[in-house]
Parts: sequence; C-alpha cells; structure tokens
Amino acid sequence: MEIWNAYDADFKIVEGKTLVRGEEIPQGLYHLVCDILVRHADGSYLIMRRDPRIHCGNFWQATAGGSALFGESPRACAMRELKEETGIAARDLAEVGRLKSKNTHYVEFLCVTDQDKDSVTLQEGETVDFRWVSKEELLLRENEIMLVGRMQQFLDELKA
Repeated sequence: MEIWNAYDADFKIVEGKTLVRGEEIPQGLYHLVCDILVRHADGSYLIMRRDPRIHCGNFWQATAGGSALFGESPRACAMRELKEETGIAARDLAEVGRLKSKNTHYVEFLCVTDQDKDSVTLQEGETVDFRWVSKEELLLRENEIMLVGRMQQFLDELKA
C-alpha cells in the first residue's frame, strides 16, 4: 500500500491526514506528483515508450515521474522516480515550475546529465523503449509525445 501526504490548495501539508494510492482523494485535498524532463549535456532529450499494459500504453513520454511517498520532498521524489524509471542518478535538478489540477500538485524538474546515453535502464512495467531526440525533434513531435502541463509551457519557452 502506497501512502501519500495530503496537501491543501496552497501546497501545505495537512497534518494528521494521509492519502492512499487507489483511493479517491477527498475534495479540497491534493497529492504531490513530480515530473522530470531529462536533457543530456549534448542537448538531446530522453523520451521513453510506455509499457502497452498500462494507461496510455505505447505512447512516448518525455518525462519520468510519479507520486511522492509520505514524508518525501518534491526534490527527493524526483530523484527517486528518475533513478527508478531511467537508472539516472540526478546530480543537477532544476525546478522549472508548478501546476495544480483537480486533486494534484505537480512539481516539474529539468535534469541535465552527462551519463552514458546507452546506460539508461527502464523500469519493468512502466516503459519498454527509449531514445534520445534533439530539441528540434522534441518540439516538432510535441503533439505525439506525452507532456504534462508545465513541461509543455517549458518547451514553449525553449522555442523563443
């Protein structure tokens, strides 16, 4: 069972309340999700194909990420999720934005890495393939690659 902190609309932890993955989140409460866009030192971006057995299977996604565990900060969540889903141990994470949806606070990060591109390890049950694409290809294919709220805005800013 995965336990999460409950947050209020202002991104403050609600003391004495917890949320459980798979259970409905009560109105007025939020959970925390972190997404990480990975850019290699050479300027290319990591994209991964989602496992066909999960939600949005076979789609390419431009971020790693997931829900923060109870007591986990946004940065710690991002570092854990990135390591689990890609094998990349983040040394340089920059927060690029925050977004709030119906019951989720999203914190978006950019990871810049110089790790060997062939050393990416995919998390079984999450992703089945990966590739590195140029910024231009990522921007050209933005309608084909899954991006979450703030990351789309971040990429729009890269066009300028």
